[in-house]
Amino acid sequence: MENRSLVRLKTVSEFHRSRNLPQPEHPLISVIDFGKIPRSAAINGKSWVFDFFQISLKKGLDFKMKYGQQEYDFDEGVMSFIAPNQVFSIEQRLHSTQSRSGWILLIHPDFLWNTPLAKAIKRYEYFDYAINEALFLSEREEAILNGIIDNIRQEYHGHIDTFSKQIIVSQIETLLAYSERFYNRQFITREKSNHQLLNRLEEILNHYFDNGELISKGLPSVQDVAEQLHVSQKYLSTLLKVLTGQSTQQHIHNKLIEKAKELLSTTNLSISEIAYELGFEHSQSFSKLFKSKTNLSPLGFRQSFN
Repeated sequence: MENRSLVRLKTVSEFHRSRNLPQPEHPLISVIDFGKIPRSAAINGKSWVFDFFQISLKKGLDFKMKYGQQEYDFDEGVMSFIAPNQVFSIEQRLHSTQSRSGWILLIHPDFLWNTPLAKAIKRYEYFDYAINEALFLSEREEAILNGIIDNIRQEYHGHIDTFSKQIIVSQIETLLAYSERFYNRQFITREKSNHQLLNRLEEILNHYFDNGELISKGLPSVQDVAEQLHVSQKYLSTLLKVLTGQSTQQHIHNKLIEKAKELLSTTNLSISEIAYELGFEHSQSFSKLFKSKTNLSPLGFRQSFN
């Protein structure tokens, strides 16, 4: 495993210093011009974790980002979201001449204190998405978000008064709501990659249910499936909800019920034996789940074929 030192940045000011930028005009929030961040070898070979939120829209990326053991190379403009305590790394291409543009919005949780957004921001699941699950924007979408960022920048560059925080928080809420809308659009419009992921999900579940792995490993968890697909749990469940109306857990349970129905209708195995084959330690747990999904007990389902 790669040996990287972990660098924690606790404040917005520390981020500015780490990127050789002037001190922020506000200690808890900052909008940074991505194109003006100096290239530096100092960010390489380290893992980073922030105590604040980072929302960014970047074009002309000249570095690679890693999330866990996965490496992602972006050449297009992408939007990404990093929550406090997420670990990631960056590899800067120092000799790149590629033109960079975009912005980085830093928000310390203390800025949101005593506002509805302090709690509401946690419901935006894309803060738990991995780097490779970034948001790709159309020109129109990009223009909308750039307009919101301009409003935030103008507000904190101007005269700070008793209304400033309320106005900025309102703009952040609008930014997050549009981002959620655009992510849902992305799930629908990126059909090829999303359908390939659905096909892989089906292959993974078929492997679990058709190769006797349930007896030794038990029912696969959402985390197990997501790791094999190289996506985060939140991203997978949100994608499936948009495309199929069901969560990852529901997909796993549906596959389980399909297999249970097959065993109940085509074999003479007892209910306990079927439960064991499907990875259940107790047949009562299997029977309870089966009835919740079909409105029939396993025995009642079997008897309906006689």
